[in-house]
Amino acid sequence: MSPLLLGVRHHGPGSARAVRAALDAARPPAVLIEGPPEGDALLALAADPAMRPPVALLAHAADDPGRAAFWPLAAFSPEWVAIRWAQEAGVPVRFIDLPAAHSLAAREEGGEPDPAGPDPLAVLAETAGYDDPERWWEDVVEHRGSGAARDPLAPFEALEEAMGALREGPGGGGPGGGGSGRGGSGRDLLREAYMRQRMRAARREFGDAYAVVCGAWHVPALRAKTTAAADRALLTGLPKVKVETTWVPWTHRRLARAGGYGAGITSPGWYAHLFAARDRPVERWLTKIAGLLREEDRQVSTAHVIEAVRLARALAAMRGRPLPGLTETMEAVRAVMCDGSDVPLALIEDRLVVGDVLGGVPDTAPAVPLHRDLTRRQRSLRLKPEAQDRELELDLRKETDAAKSLLLHRLRLLGIDWGVPAASRGATGTFRETWRLRWEPELSVRVAEAGIWGTTVPAAATAKAEADAAGAGELGEVTALAERCLLAGLSQALPAVLRALADRAALDTDVARLAKALPALARSLRYGDVRGTDAAALGTVAAGLAERICVALPPACTAGLDADAAAELRAHVDGVHGAVGLLAEADEGLRERWSAVLRTLAGRETVPGLIRGRAARLLLDGGWLPAGETARLMGLALSPAASPADAAGWIEGFAGGSSGGGTLLVHDDRLLGLIDAWLTGVPERAFTDVLPLLRRTFGAYEPGVKRTLGELVRRGPGGPAARSRTGAAPEGFAPELDPARADAALDLVLLLLSPPGRLPAG
Repeated sequence: MSPLLLGVRHHGPGSARAVRAALDAARPPAVLIEGPPEGDALLALAADPAMRPPVALLAHAADDPGRAAFWPLAAFSPEWVAIRWAQEAGVPVRFIDLPAAHSLAAREEGGEPDPAGPDPLAVLAETAGYDDPERWWEDVVEHRGSGAARDPLAPFEALEEAMGALREGPGGGGPGGGGSGRGGSGRDLLREAYMRQRMRAARREFGDAYAVVCGAWHVPALRAKTTAAADRALLTGLPKVKVETTWVPWTHRRLARAGGYGAGITSPGWYAHLFAARDRPVERWLTKIAGLLREEDRQVSTAHVIEAVRLARALAAMRGRPLPGLTETMEAVRAVMCDGSDVPLALIEDRLVVGDVLGGVPDTAPAVPLHRDLTRRQRSLRLKPEAQDRELELDLRKETDAAKSLLLHRLRLLGIDWGVPAASRGATGTFRETWRLRWEPELSVRVAEAGIWGTTVPAAATAKAEADAAGAGELGEVTALAERCLLAGLSQALPAVLRALADRAALDTDVARLAKALPALARSLRYGDVRGTDAAALGTVAAGLAERICVALPPACTAGLDADAAAELRAHVDGVHGAVGLLAEADEGLRERWSAVLRTLAGRETVPGLIRGRAARLLLDGGWLPAGETARLMGLALSPAASPADAAGWIEGFAGGSSGGGTLLVHDDRLLGLIDAWLTGVPERAFTDVLPLLRRTFGAYEPGVKRTLGELVRRGPGGPAARSRTGAAPEGFAPELDPARADAALDLVLLLLSPPGRLPAG
């Protein structure tokens, strides 16, 4: 009596149903399944009620968790059905594929984990006249009629015969796998040799009636007559590593081929539906689609569903198919329910055809201590891992929200990007955070990798931060790390980070790098204040850095700078200006020293016009430069003696669109008049050269500002230039500030600017 060899398609619902029918009929004393033997000890967990497929068997090298491999299983996977059948029948079930210890060792030495070859199903489909292997598989296996169901072994016999013919073809290597032709890769030879060895052991233990569930391609090789000595010789000397295994949640999306899993399928949601819907699958599928469209406020009635069913059946009949497949149902949905639009169809494909189903594993599954600590924290904070994108708004003044923020920041520092910071659509400020959460199965590997840093999330993040500080090469890396430590509340890591920061700041003489580092430090101080973290030492380092920038910046801004270097320094000037605003709350003298630097930059002719203009604008906004002096500096910058390119750069620095320059020109008639007079006097050739720069400057203004400026300029003589000479104000504006009217709005402005929970005095 020969063993029962059940060749299947991985993740095929038709194969899964056929496997159960064959096992029910044959009642074998044991079941062997394609999979790594290291997972045998974990098979009992498949019967745990908390185990919800899709799940994956994860194997990773004990000394390098990043070197890992997955064996995903869905509810409609034939292997999962075979495992559950064996457990329900009370018979032994074991994995018989090449051990992960060999596979992962071969990967370390540069071997391919799973060499890609021509798809046998594609060859069979082409032979049968199909241009789509998925459609051929649906017609032959998924939609088999009731007659075939009376012989549960018929589909396996047909597939074995077909695969045998393929392997006997040119270059196929024969059923024993002796070659490297179509699909007969070197790794396949090793896998099949090991499976035959496990089958011999099963024959000695259970007799010849055991069952084997494996990929259909391997069946001819497992049926072939080979000697144990030949298989043993083939497997001798394989590299090996120590391996740890566990179960991890998987998702339907990661089962899809687009998710990077080589043995995946294109439509896991559709296959899950076919497996679960034992009768009227098309009607149930289209009803599910109608429900989704109604949730999206589309008008879909019962009549639409009935008409879509009729159209899908008609399409299947015209194409000679036994039942409508995914292609026919989706075409019917597009025509009947979506009015021919691809937009709702894309939603259906994403939500239902693929789907975001996330499996679950029991708490008793083996896991590194860090993973157990993370799971405990997720539950205590009610942060449930989900496969679909989820936006999370946090208010850091609330204890629970602050704890969620700390957890997400600590995980990011460990390289576990479960949450990614996102721009908030509502309130802004240092007390608000927005995160976009999505749990990917690969994050389980990242957690295992991070386990080398500690057994809890805070301890691991602290150790990782200290190691990163010691290994950082540039000042910017350390300042970014300090900011992340404060965001993550890792006060124990700050001493090591600050030591590294002080060392690199003392040795760095590049003013651009110093200027780039300062804003991050200033933000870190603000975050420390918001989160109640002691960052006094960080403030000392930041103050020293600011002093060095004040000394080194003016000499660095010389006339020898090209346009790109000047633009980079201008951005650094903006960043330092904002940082000084934060740091000056603790050191008022710093503000005065910075204003002196800006005056030097604004008045020195050797400084590029872009930087001079920006310095003048910052002085004006800070109240350090009177309006008359501003006009004088602009007049000098736009005088006939200045080159048009330098003058255009001054205008961009002073009135750049993102800095509110348009509103300033609307309000200040003199400045607009100076720009207008300069622009009309630029020579024709020079105008062509400076036009792109001017267009970038003024094109960024808001439409309303551009319309107002256009109206002021359109008035021509007697307009802006004339009013600047006469002192008349633009229509709707007073010539000078009215203190009484300004004081009337002062209380409201203070209320708007006060931090939450703190009202202005009086």
